[in-house]
Amino acid sequence: MTVMNMIQAINAAHDVCMAADDDIVVMGEDIGYFGGVFRATEGLQRKYGRTRVFDTPIAEGGIMATAIGMACYGLRPVVEIQFADYIYPAFDQIVSEAGRMRYRTAGEWTLPIVVRSPYGGGIFGGQTHSQSPEALFAHVVGIKTVIPSNPYDAKGLLIAAIEDPDPVMFFEPKRIYNGPFDGHYERPVTPWAKHKMAEVPDGRYTVPLGKAAIVREGQAVTILAYGTMVHVALAAAEDNGIDAEVIDLRTIVPVDIETIEESVRKTGRCLVVHEATRTAGFGAELAALVQERCFYHLEAPVERVTGWDTPYPHALEWAYFPGPKRLAAGLKKVLEL
Repeated sequence: MTVMNMIQAINAAHDVCMAADDDIVVMGEDIGYFGGVFRATEGLQRKYGRTRVFDTPIAEGGIMATAIGMACYGLRPVVEIQFADYIYPAFDQIVSEAGRMRYRTAGEWTLPIVVRSPYGGGIFGGQTHSQSPEALFAHVVGIKTVIPSNPYDAKGLLIAAIEDPDPVMFFEPKRIYNGPFDGHYERPVTPWAKHKMAEVPDGRYTVPLGKAAIVREGQAVTILAYGTMVHVALAAAEDNGIDAEVIDLRTIVPVDIETIEESVRKTGRCLVVHEATRTAGFGAELAALVQERCFYHLEAPVERVTGWDTPYPHALEWAYFPGPKRLAAGLKKVLEL
């Protein structure tokens, strides 16, 4: 075991996979010599060379189109989009080509591509460095969407994603790259070294895609969360003495509906939290699934706590961010009905 932050865990996942398979290549803006804007690929070019770890132009559509061509010819590209806010020029290639290639070829071709991208706020990145576009990709057939919340999961999920035969979107909550964040922005930063999930096994292991984790057991209400919001949900439950069961989804497509259903049938109440904007966010899909499958077990309507339907405001970062106080208000509402 080695104590790692999320950046180190992601780097280790690359290293493990690249050492085992020469067909894996890593590409993106500044990911080679500089090791990426967050240093998630640091040292990989020195170790594996410039033909396997290489910088690209600032052209996300071209990056993605090149990766698709590589995958068609048998390579396994791992693409870094520097910020999720800049992924939109690549959207057509991801949706129209990568997500549909297996279907278009009647299963003859698969596209083993991973698209990594830092997402979310909490770092005062403003409207162009704080977006959470995961629901856009969850809507696209043929693509898996993964969001880790800790170093252990980050390494295991990324290895599983790289080994998967189909395209995987791998969104990394950048606010927790260097330590868990519970939403209490006024408190000192806590490093991952003090967290049990920072103990990462050496070598290869996987965390299965499509399997959620119950990170806190409870009887009163189920909280569904992913990424940074897992830590905020835990803090809200602890701060308010609520016997909440917190589920870290880990993967939103495929979603572990069995774990969700079992928990909600037990608690009878459900709150969904995500940082993305509210309208058509993935929380709406989760609320619909819970409603369809657990209607006769629900004691109250499913509650959502989300970002607002506005661009991410730089000056009002913490008014937008769904912190512990907003979660507490949501929990109070769903428990009092």
